[in-house]
Amino acid sequence: MKIDYLVSTMVFWWREHHLSFEMECDFLKSLGYGIEIWPSIRGHNDCRFEKRNWSRLKDATNDMKVALHGRVDGPTLKEWKEQILCAKYLSAKMTTHPESLCISDTLDIADWDFAKDVVKIAQENDVPLAVEMGTLPAMLEIGEKLDYITYCFNTGHANIDEENSFKDYVDKLGDRVDFVHLTDNYGNIDDHQPPGIGSGIKKQDWQYLLDTLAKNGKDITAAFEMYPSMPGLLIKRAQDFMFNEMNWPNPPQKETGHEERHYRPM
Repeated sequence: MKIDYLVSTMVFWWREHHLSFEMECDFLKSLGYGIEIWPSIRGHNDCRFEKRNWSRLKDATNDMKVALHGRVDGPTLKEWKEQILCAKYLSAKMTTHPESLCISDTLDIADWDFAKDVVKIAQENDVPLAVEMGTLPAMLEIGEKLDYITYCFNTGHANIDEENSFKDYVDKLGDRVDFVHLTDNYGNIDDHQPPGIGSGIKKQDWQYLLDTLAKNGKDITAAFEMYPSMPGLLIKRAQDFMFNEMNWPNPPQKETGHEERHYRPM
């Protein structure tokens, strides 16, 4: 098994502007990473995968491993074709949410004809397409009905399902996984914190995922998908050090029911 490591442009969220893409690529390239490109930057509706942007994307990502995070704005079949051809131009894998294929388990909606048309375009252009994660039953149904589809295993999502354990996701999806989003959380919301936070995903679960992927023997693309550090994360890291490692006295106590990690400024 070989793993290619990428970093999602999510890590630059809120800090990006329309001229920053080349700097972000150079930064990641200097660290030895490839890049997973989001379709837009915060505050902009323009899609990066429109044909007029292809040459810029190609020049900026030269010699990098590239993946595209598919559009999440309800792309039409025409828009799907454009982003798939962009992925082909960049020799990139694609990930997508089920909703972008017109599949929603929460709304009990599935336009399988639309999804099959998208998959056909991807297959005809030899663009790998991995679906990232709906509920476990929905993922299994997608895999059953769409043979070309592989799975993008989102570690954070697998850690917050109250009905299925992390290992359940690994056991039932692992043999079809060729893409992994590396992220962590505290088990309540999928807030995309860095892997390895205290009281996050258990070490044995990380190891179980790695062992399963290694046993299956597929080459894997793994992208770090993290929000920029939020105040709650910075405070938690500081208090973990001061009160848990250094044992300073009288640590502050949370209010009952208070969840600071929901803080998301606009």
